[in-house]
Amino acid sequence: MKITLIAILLSGLLLAPYAKAQHNVPPEALENVGVTEKLGEYAGGDIRLVNEHGEEVLLEQYLNNGRPLMLAMVYFECPMLCNLILQGMMKGVSELAWQPGKEFDILTVSISPTETPELAMANKQMYLERLGNADAADGIHFLTGTEEEVRRLGDQVGFYYQWNEQTQEYMHGSTLIFLSETGRISRYLHGIDYPELMLRNALFDAAEGRIGSTMDRLVLYCFQYDAASGSYVPVAVNIMKLGGVATLMLLGVFLGFFFLRERKKSQHNPSIQYRQENRDNPNKP
Repeated sequence: MKITLIAILLSGLLLAPYAKAQHNVPPEALENVGVTEKLGEYAGGDIRLVNEHGEEVLLEQYLNNGRPLMLAMVYFECPMLCNLILQGMMKGVSELAWQPGKEFDILTVSISPTETPELAMANKQMYLERLGNADAADGIHFLTGTEEEVRRLGDQVGFYYQWNEQTQEYMHGSTLIFLSETGRISRYLHGIDYPELMLRNALFDAAEGRIGSTMDRLVLYCFQYDAASGSYVPVAVNIMKLGGVATLMLLGVFLGFFFLRERKKSQHNPSIQYRQENRDNPNKP
């Protein structure tokens, strides 16, 4: 499914006072821009990037460590949209019971080949402060790379972007992409608002159930990923099933309690016990 920037620009009319010449963007600038969901496909571990410390790293260094990945492709000098994406992501992450570096990792990859590790580090520190959890630093990575390598990553995960000379900005979508520990693409969340429930379900899916509690499994059972909207929606049938099971369990508890109470009453009441014995043995004098 192709989700172009047309939808983003239409919804972005609410942000028009803060936009930078978006009304001057010609239609051809939106060609080859958007997100194509490639669920079930893999991101290659041989993609070369540079971390915020200026060290060259391979994508595989963030894979096969038992934790799913939350991937955001943005650029740090973006005038508006990227900031909204990262702010929405960090807000949702701050509400999770899970912590980056323990249950999952975050990769923020710049799509601009001119951005430097120093700029990546400055942005990492800024968003860590907003997150309010310094212990999460080891699980949050701000990366840069060459045009070729970042384009290759974008092609593999279905994230397409273009530089627009007229506006001097990158045209791109607003999406979080979730990968399993092996690099398999499991979920996309579109937009700039990522509620805790959506992030939790997407990470749970990406981890194939290896993180989270029994309650998380029950919540995920009641919500299903909707590729059309790029979000999780309630599943009425499953909710009704769980409601039916809960009702039967409560009924069983009530009947069990009632039976035990009546049994105790009969044991402590001689007349009831006598009548019970006569019913069991009618020939008894």
